[in-house]
Amino acid sequence: MVSSHGGNSTKPWIVGITGASGAIYGVRLIEAMLAQHIPVHVVITDAGWRVLHEELEWNAARRQETLQEKFGGQVRYYPNQDIGANVASGSFLTSGMVIVPCSMGTLSSIAHGSSDNLMERAADVILKEGRRLFLVPRETPLHAIHLDNMLKLSRMGVRIIPAMPAFYHKPKSMDELIDFMVGKVLDNMEIEHDLYKRWGDGK
Repeated sequence: MVSSHGGNSTKPWIVGITGASGAIYGVRLIEAMLAQHIPVHVVITDAGWRVLHEELEWNAARRQETLQEKFGGQVRYYPNQDIGANVASGSFLTSGMVIVPCSMGTLSSIAHGSSDNLMERAADVILKEGRRLFLVPRETPLHAIHLDNMLKLSRMGVRIIPAMPAFYHKPKSMDELIDFMVGKVLDNMEIEHDLYKRWGDGK
């Protein structure tokens, strides 16, 4: 298992990556958190690994080694089948959980209290313990079931942050679009950052 970040008393955040397109959002979020020495525990679904391979050309066959290479051993990784991992227990203290990107399948499972794998169980624990849960769905168009599930979770206090980058900051690259979206997630997590230019800055 990739080692956990040491020497920091801050409670860790759980970051989940599922099979929706936009895996780079999850990767960039982890990078931004590690840059601030925030402990990160990572869960990735099998479909999430496939998207990491398809979109970012990550080696999905050597998962722990790949995360070690990408994040320098600073994250703790749990296979999605490890239903007995510490993040599956409410006694394991965390600051909360972000699933980015969040597939409609995972969102539906969370909305209906399913705990068939570690991703779903960890999210269920966050809800039952009253901690902060943020979901970043990346799907279009949305049908009524998708919208109903998001409304149900929103009414439970889950923050729904759709992957909808803005353009008022006049992005000049794909990286700036990605950083804007990740910055919006960090804003909701109440983590300071300088990933994008805020409205009115510099005027």
